Amino acid sequence: MPLARKLPRHALTVAIALMLPAQVAFAQDAQTPVETAPAQTQATNGKSTTLETIEVTAQRKVENLQDVPVSVTTLNAEQLDVLGSGGNDVRFLSGRVPSLNIESSFGRAFPRFYIRGYGNTDFRLNASQPVSLVYDEVVQENPILKGFPVFDLDRVEVLRGPQGSLFGRNTPAGVVKFESVRPSQDFGGYGKVGVGSDNMFNFEGAVGGGLTENWSARASALFQRRDDWVTNTYPGPNDGFEGYDESAGRVQFLYEGESFEALLNAHARHLNGTARLFRANIIKPGTNDLVDGFDEDKVSLDGLNHSELDSQGASARLTWDIGDYILHSITGYESVETYSRGDIDGGFGAVFLPVSGPGIIPFASETADGIPEHSQWTQEFRIESDFDSAWNWQAGLFYFNEDYDVESFSYDSLAGGIQDGYERVNQTNDSWAVFAATTWDVNDAFQLRAGVRYTWDDKDLDVKEYWQTGFAPCVLAQKCTIQQLAAMEPDGDLLESTEDKKFSWDLSATYEINDDVNLYGRAATGYRGSSIQAAGAFNGMSIAGPETSTSFEAGIKADLWDKRARINAGVFYYEVKDQQLTAVGGETGNANILLNADKSTGQGFEMDFQAYLMDDLLLTLGSSYNDTEIKDPDLTVAPCAACTVTDPLINGAALIDGNVLPQAPKWNHNLTLRWGIPMDNGGEFYAYTDWVYRSEVNFFLYDSVEFTGKSLVEGGLRLGYTWEYGKYDVALFGRNITDEVQVVGGIDFNNLTGFINEPRTVGVEFKAGF
Repeated sequence: MPLARKLPRHALTVAIALMLPAQVAFAQDAQTPVETAPAQTQATNGKSTTLETIEVTAQRKVENLQDVPVSVTTLNAEQLDVLGSGGNDVRFLSGRVPSLNIESSFGRAFPRFYIRGYGNTDFRLNASQPVSLVYDEVVQENPILKGFPVFDLDRVEVLRGPQGSLFGRNTPAGVVKFESVRPSQDFGGYGKVGVGSDNMFNFEGAVGGGLTENWSARASALFQRRDDWVTNTYPGPNDGFEGYDESAGRVQFLYEGESFEALLNAHARHLNGTARLFRANIIKPGTNDLVDGFDEDKVSLDGLNHSELDSQGASARLTWDIGDYILHSITGYESVETYSRGDIDGGFGAVFLPVSGPGIIPFASETADGIPEHSQWTQEFRIESDFDSAWNWQAGLFYFNEDYDVESFSYDSLAGGIQDGYERVNQTNDSWAVFAATTWDVNDAFQLRAGVRYTWDDKDLDVKEYWQTGFAPCVLAQKCTIQQLAAMEPDGDLLESTEDKKFSWDLSATYEINDDVNLYGRAATGYRGSSIQAAGAFNGMSIAGPETSTSFEAGIKADLWDKRARINAGVFYYEVKDQQLTAVGGETGNANILLNADKSTGQGFEMDFQAYLMDDLLLTLGSSYNDTEIKDPDLTVAPCAACTVTDPLINGAALIDGNVLPQAPKWNHNLTLRWGIPMDNGGEFYAYTDWVYRSEVNFFLYDSVEFTGKSLVEGGLRLGYTWEYGKYDVALFGRNITDEVQVVGGIDFNNLTGFINEPRTVGVEFKAGF
């Protein structure tokens, strides 16, 4: 086992920090004044290097990050290039900014986002999340849409805390915003090719420029592939897993007139690969260690495993400048089709057969989920003032419509994979909102902001078809029909509807101590709409009412050392009333049930720090602490059958009052260090390392020894050379360079089944700009 795996989880982070003084001294000896700087810097008098001003749209208008009274972290194009070198999906952003965690039990297809420990572990394809993802000003509501690949982006903005006033429902934890590179009149673009371990191949490129005096365009594309790196030792239909090929593209047209602008966007994605790989009995009973002799390169599954996904969308962002007012119209359309099938018992056979394994397989379980039809329409009209005065405002109308089917399948692996169950539901969702926000400069140093939003939200879920011949609450060996399923419901009805009417608000203040230091405070609310999950073989239909969050935070944003360093830091407290939780699995039900807890709370701090330790040595450091707690003295859930539950038990159910929220690490640290050695000919040798640490997490609502994920440290390294002042770049890279292997999620209804993090990847990459 590599030495790095034997170190305590904090040790590697501490070691890197201790190495910094030595690296600074070494860089001092090699220092050469730079002629050009990386994209996130600007040269000053050819001698010193300063941090550039970062512009964000956290308040739906372009502003300096330091002036915005919201906890925001950004990742620029260079950082995204480095972090995405291994061909990883959007989950590579996890932990790369304070308080952000991303995980998935679907692999590349279905990321689940958490901010400040606040998210949703529900794996159903109609699940909502309290973290909203906004891509080019269009919300991506369905969880499958949230996995669109990261390429040709100008920046990513992570907005922490409720954003209910300006971004609407389903943002009580925050918003992650993706901003594509816009077309321009200047001809240019780039191409990037990378190859690596497991026959990985990545291509990414873009080209754009002026078409006429007013029209410009930009086209960008991505293709990624990797061979299977896990061998299936069972002589079944699959001989390997974890490979994929994925492609995506985006075309944009920009019209710029004297008082009118139109940005048109069309995009699509295709994914063909394997679903998340579940591994039976990989956790040593009574511990959260991997079993002795665990081999991440091998599994033994008798079921099928694959994932297919196609999505497409378009948007039109129109802007009219009418003097003292600017009118915006944003129209968006998104559609997705997907099917994902996996052998979730994590092994082969069953305990009642002569041969099964690895370990105990109580019963075979092979399932699939899919979306055969889906459409999402959004429309926003917004007007903002552009007064040359102390007071400005914006207001608007928003409409959201979504209509889609979700299919769930079950298969009998012991009978050659024949289908033994099916359910199809249809969900529709209509939402309307009116909103307004204002900014008032009380004086030169003090500014107040406020926002309000009122939302009407209607949701309907209808079970269209259901049958089951395997495990079901019908007579065994009979086909369980939709009529029999309806009979299990108290009112015999398989159509459920919810209607929410919610008011959200925020109030914030900024006080400028001097030109370089701002203090801010913010109070805000947000809400997540009601959720409905269909009845199944082991549970009836369940509904969770809307949850509402109230948050308070205060912080400081400061430029230091003549803008060679910057620190943004703050503290926060939030309370979620009627939080929606998902009880998954458990020995008594094997179900997926929605619950409302009385409330949950979270408190902590966040810090972003960037500094030029030398002109050629850039350090970034992020840190966060999130202390979450479920507060409901009577709330119980079914615990796992094969693990050591540490919660009090009432009639076999675990009392979860006082537990932390699932997938909510208390500590998260990230660090990057970029050291360059400039050359006289406009070239530069550089080294870039990045590290991320998260503390242990609970996988489920109850506490258990086995399903407490260990802390995780992952690092990356990039060694490269650029020439012609950054026009060309060739580099060696490694992701997860210490080859850290940890369980990052599990399935609790069957056995100690889990899934692990991404493997170490090494490769070489070449990028050319033009």
